[in-house]
Amino acid sequence: MVPSEENQLVPKEDMFWSCRQSIFAEMKKKFAQAECAAEEPRVLCIIQDTTNSRRVNERVTLNLPASTPLRRLFADVAAKVGYENGSFDLVWGNGDTATATQTPIDQNSDKTILDAGFEPGKKNFLHLTDKDGEQPHVMQEESGSTEDGAQERFIGPLPREGSIGCTHDYVSQSYSYSSVLSKSETGYVGLVNQAMTCYLNSLLQTLFMTPEFRNALYKWEFEESEEDPERSIPYQLQRLFVLLQTSKKRAIETTDVTRSFGWDSSEAWQQHDVQELCRVMFDALEQKWKQTEQADLINQLYQGKLKDYVRCLECGYEGWRIDTYLDIPLVIRPYGSSQAFASVEEALHAFIQPEILDGPNQYFCERCKKKCDARKGLRFLHFPYLLTLQLKRFDFDYTTMHRIKLNDRMTFPEELDMSVFIDVEDESPQTESCTDSGAENEGSCHSDQMSNDFSNDDGVDEGICLESNSAAERISKAGSEKSSLLYELFSVMVHSGSAAGGHYYACIKSFSDDQWYSFNDQHVSKITQEDIKKTYGGSSGSRGYYSSAFASSTNAYMLIYRLKDPTRNAKFLEAHEYPEHIKQLVQKERELEEQEKRQREIERNTCKIKLFCMHPTKQIMMENKLEVHKDRTLKEAVEIAYKLMDLEEAVPLSCCRLVKYDEFHDYLERSYEGEEDTPMGLLLGGVKSTYMFDLLLETRRPDQVFQCYKPGEVMVKVHVVDLKTESVAPPISVRAYLNQTVSEFKQLISKATHLPAETMRVVLERCYNDLRLLNVSSKTLKAEGFFRSNKVFIESSESLDRHVTYTDSQLWKLLDRHANTIRLYVSLPEQAPGSQLRRALYQKSAGAAGNLEEPCERVKGPVGNMKSVEAILEESTEKLKSLSLQQQQQQEGDNGDSSKSTEASDFENIESPLNEIDSSASAENRELDNQIQISDAENLQSEERSDSDVNNDRSTSSVDSDILSSSHSSDTLCNVDNAPLPLANGLDSHSITSSRRSKANQGKKETWDTAEEDSGTDSEYDESGKSRGEAQYMYFKSEPYTAEEGSGEGQKWLMVHVDKRITLSAFKQHLEPFVGVPSSHFKVFRVYASNQEFESVRLNETLSSFSDDNKITIRLGRALKKGEYRVKVYQLLVNEPEPCKFLLDAVFAKGMTVRQSKEELLPQLREQCGLDLTIDRFRLRKKTWKNPGTVFLDYHIYEEDINISSNWEVFLEILDGVEKMKSMSQLAVLSRRWRPSEMKLDSFQEVVLESSSVEELKEKLSEISGIPLENIEFAKGRGTFPCDISILEIHQDLDWNPKVSTLNVWPLYICDDGAVIFYRDKTEELMELTDEQRNELMKKESSRLQKTGHRVTYSPRKEKALKIYLDGAPNKDLTQD
Repeated sequence: MVPSEENQLVPKEDMFWSCRQSIFAEMKKKFAQAECAAEEPRVLCIIQDTTNSRRVNERVTLNLPASTPLRRLFADVAAKVGYENGSFDLVWGNGDTATATQTPIDQNSDKTILDAGFEPGKKNFLHLTDKDGEQPHVMQEESGSTEDGAQERFIGPLPREGSIGCTHDYVSQSYSYSSVLSKSETGYVGLVNQAMTCYLNSLLQTLFMTPEFRNALYKWEFEESEEDPERSIPYQLQRLFVLLQTSKKRAIETTDVTRSFGWDSSEAWQQHDVQELCRVMFDALEQKWKQTEQADLINQLYQGKLKDYVRCLECGYEGWRIDTYLDIPLVIRPYGSSQAFASVEEALHAFIQPEILDGPNQYFCERCKKKCDARKGLRFLHFPYLLTLQLKRFDFDYTTMHRIKLNDRMTFPEELDMSVFIDVEDESPQTESCTDSGAENEGSCHSDQMSNDFSNDDGVDEGICLESNSAAERISKAGSEKSSLLYELFSVMVHSGSAAGGHYYACIKSFSDDQWYSFNDQHVSKITQEDIKKTYGGSSGSRGYYSSAFASSTNAYMLIYRLKDPTRNAKFLEAHEYPEHIKQLVQKERELEEQEKRQREIERNTCKIKLFCMHPTKQIMMENKLEVHKDRTLKEAVEIAYKLMDLEEAVPLSCCRLVKYDEFHDYLERSYEGEEDTPMGLLLGGVKSTYMFDLLLETRRPDQVFQCYKPGEVMVKVHVVDLKTESVAPPISVRAYLNQTVSEFKQLISKATHLPAETMRVVLERCYNDLRLLNVSSKTLKAEGFFRSNKVFIESSESLDRHVTYTDSQLWKLLDRHANTIRLYVSLPEQAPGSQLRRALYQKSAGAAGNLEEPCERVKGPVGNMKSVEAILEESTEKLKSLSLQQQQQQEGDNGDSSKSTEASDFENIESPLNEIDSSASAENRELDNQIQISDAENLQSEERSDSDVNNDRSTSSVDSDILSSSHSSDTLCNVDNAPLPLANGLDSHSITSSRRSKANQGKKETWDTAEEDSGTDSEYDESGKSRGEAQYMYFKSEPYTAEEGSGEGQKWLMVHVDKRITLSAFKQHLEPFVGVPSSHFKVFRVYASNQEFESVRLNETLSSFSDDNKITIRLGRALKKGEYRVKVYQLLVNEPEPCKFLLDAVFAKGMTVRQSKEELLPQLREQCGLDLTIDRFRLRKKTWKNPGTVFLDYHIYEEDINISSNWEVFLEILDGVEKMKSMSQLAVLSRRWRPSEMKLDSFQEVVLESSSVEELKEKLSEISGIPLENIEFAKGRGTFPCDISILEIHQDLDWNPKVSTLNVWPLYICDDGAVIFYRDKTEELMELTDEQRNELMKKESSRLQKTGHRVTYSPRKEKALKIYLDGAPNKDLTQD
């Protein structure tokens, strides 16, 4: 629009409407195009990538217009899956509607997908496969400009799939095999990281990319007759280099190489230093190459020489020796300096910079015969062909006592001129060669600067270097070397991480094309010179003391240069130049790789599916995995399965077939009649990693015929019920259709069971405890809830029970009982004289209560005429049966309800005899309580204690020792002469048990309840006194059982069938006659795997958590009563190395005072722990883990002032004097003095404060220590009591003298007793320690803190020494860590 003179600007409104109209026009155009496209039919393509094992189960879906050309289809698939277009083929898949053919689709055709046979509106299945046997090429991201591309291409420590968190190495526990199938686009092959072998991979790739080393290695020939190839290091390196050069894989394994080192799989999890590995490997190669052409290869390529000299400054006399080296270690930051060297050249100058020996370090001159000032240093005499520089980035910080990594920036040139560092100094006449001291140290420098922090070099000289050349010859030789000492960089080994661990990778320049590559384990990629500069380390800021802390942790660690000498610089051998043995090795490795590729192809086309078979004679279900090629027929698969299941001697092959099976539902889905020649791949729906179904190898007898299983059928297991015998028969399998009616289903069952359908009742068990009567004949099975696999019960008698309401019928009761009955194995207490006595007397008590006139059986002698457990069990069962029958008759007479009657053998609706015992025998029992002799009670106690000790149950050792401590009526005992015995319960007038009874049972019948709900257990009885478990679900049936060997001699077992809806309380009542004591005097322990036992204490809970064949152990011991809690008592020893010591188990009760609990503890402490205390000489206090807490005062009441719970723990603390804690307003803290001048801590002292004032705390500390008040400094301890801390850290690490006025505010938060306070005199100076004293003290503190289980400040990771074993695997030395 051209603006007019009148109006130079377009109004805002006009511009807005103009833009809006253009947008609408564009949208209208797009909608029109979409409508046209919508009219065109579309084709749904589903593509499965069969080349990648990890993606074989994934599907790529494309919904394309029918006019799409095939060329565009391939382009879309390539973009979707991430492969390069043209590197893969598409073939028709084995879908439901597609035909199975292996002819690839023409990707260059201009045909539309409709013309190519794709069907609109249907699923078109395609398989993405290899092209010409080559894996598809993964699409690489295109880089932008040079700078941006460099940023994106730079490969540091790459995150890899499946990598695991590890502080030592960025490694992958397992790598994707498919990711290493295709070679990198760079043409180079990577190395798989076994676990933490990145350091090995970096060195191997560097050696492979060194022409002189690779060529020399190829010229060496392995003699198989002389050595095992698996143990030959040079041979395995040869194989590895051949694979790196010829393999088509993306990455290859290094396990054969490490196996030749003598390493096992554990070595793969040890991270080592790459420079240490270089030395150890070179030593191993030299040993293996002895007496061969390669014997001196390492020295020729990597060894240099230097002179270690000392020159007298007075007379000029010089003593020296010649050392050899394989690498030059360069210091990053000089010792004591805060600034790092800027470059490698600067570090090299510092390396040869001499030092002056003066003062106490003077040198004794042989010529002057006295100590003189001298100059000591190093001079390079000869540089190797391959120069290795190690940048010493790992150091030790003596301030923090930690190993650290120096990440400072240090540059290195691409070309390094070493001529400035060579020694050409002429030897003056007064300089003498000290030839007798010149030792040659192979592989390492002998000076201090050249020692390696990580090597185990002992510095032993291996020989004497005698320099025979004259000085003139040496000077001329050095001069000639100086003119040609230009080195070019070709390998940078980079470390990423910290001193604790990290990752190595190598940046290597190829001498073939001068291109830099990053070799990062299995990943190889191109990089640029800019990427090399990023490995200098450091940051862009100034170089200061803290520059390393904020620098990048990825930096160069080892540099390898090659001398630029056209006469010596070699090129890699071409294939035609290979020695004959290398050509044979190349051919051998190619054949192995082709064989592996064919095997992978077979694996990719092999169906692997679970196979089951019910053995025809052993009648056990066998399981295996069937592996069959997808092109094998069903008939061939049956033969394979037949041999796999080893059925040759059991059944002929003609009596076997494979059927589709669902193991989870135990359901036979279908059989394959007439499909014996169908390929398994088609039957199973293709090759898959997992199948949603299984196969069953079904067998038959020769006279039987296989049943046809059709899809859509359901399998029904039919159990026939017999009401007369109250039995349920084993199942019969019947197949039905979901659309069949119940009436038709009954006819089907009638044919299978030969029972009349007219009187048949069918009950379906849909799920646990869901029993549904199928009484609507016209309903279909699907409507009734049938599924794949079902269970039904049928009953077809003419009894009157079929006319009773279903839920009241005998059938329902029987099925309900059948569904809920479990079988348990109960281990009874060992048969000992005391227990037998109690059982016999309990039988008498129970019999008397039940009006069974049977005298109390006398016990003659300790073992004498005692009845066997089986006899007692049988007698007790008969008595209870008679008693139950009498009670049932009485109930029937009162209520006239005949429908409630059941067989006596089922033990249903049995009234507990203990209620009558309780009332009728209480008066007699009260007399006996005062007359039973103490001696027998002590025998019982000792028996209980030993029983507990045998079972290692410390939680019952003290409380259960007094089984008969309650005054329950069933505590009646008879002695040998049937005379009353006095009962010793060990409780005085302050006993919580007796006081509880006097309060809780006034005017009501006494019961023997266990603990309350809040303690984890519940009362056995309701308010009416009737057992809650008796109202319902009382099925209980038992019989003696002989346990298998190893279950313990002398133990008696019961096999119990019980309704799992019964409560634990009712279950214990049923066990009373067999145990011989009331249920309040024994405990139930559930036995789990590995024979772990846990007590079941919740009496109102059912046995629903139990399952068939669970084991239960019964132990004698008083169970908790209502309101009681089992408490573990520990002794608090504040000044002992282990301040927490277990004493005993006790029972505290609701309403009991702390003083009462202390009174009950006194005799137990005396008897069990040997502690003879008075009640005022110890206190109880709260225990939280190992921390002491609130001090409990004598007048505190449990559950009112002190919250208490089940399995509670409490500290018992013995007092040195009178109790100072009198009120809850007081605060008790534990103080400990720190003496910095002596570097030691005093013992704990308790300080009782009247308030939370900091001033009062300082006054108290001043009072007990004598330190002036103004000089007191304090700090709160950290962590768990006793708040241990290293004496090397306490002076600096704690928050001394916090600026607060009260203790209950931040940062102290001291609100409860038991806090730890450290204090000191601020005028006391810290002892100055020498390095030796500090190291010695650090060792002692580390040992002390480790013994107490507390944190150790510095615990360096113990590294396993890197070794290569020349004679195979190492010998296992038991003394070696």
